[in-house]
Amino acid sequence: MKNPPAKPSQLITKEFAKQLNVNYNNKRASLTAKKAQKEDANAIWYSLEELENYIHYIKTNGANDGYNVDGIRFYFGVYPDDEKHGEKAGLTTLFLVPTGKKVESNTEKIQSFALVQEASSSDIQSLEPMNYGNIGRPPSLIY
Repeated sequence: MKNPPAKPSQLITKEFAKQLNVNYNNKRASLTAKKAQKEDANAIWYSLEELENYIHYIKTNGANDGYNVDGIRFYFGVYPDDEKHGEKAGLTTLFLVPTGKKVESNTEKIQSFALVQEASSSDIQSLEPMNYGNIGRPPSLIY
């Protein structure tokens, strides 16, 4: 490989990404019922360099895993309430997950030719999600 991508430093495990998303769904769904004790993140920022590096990483490694990477899905999460996460504990985060379709061989394409509808893109489980952008919190960012 001529120019292999550098592994992004913001990669997180799939397990941690799932925990962030479960935390978000459990805690933010009831946000109107219970006011947060501290102001939450209201924006997440990634530099172009970080995003371009991640895109290069997922396209290259996705192809190596037999996927045609066609997008990035953004998931909301909430950091666990523990000392390990410091000032981010309990705050909203946003993580990125590559999406795509398995590349079919010519034989598989011929066999599935009768199928009218093409399979939709799904999360690629073999590649790590990306997290750790810069959060916008007090003072809040206004869009």
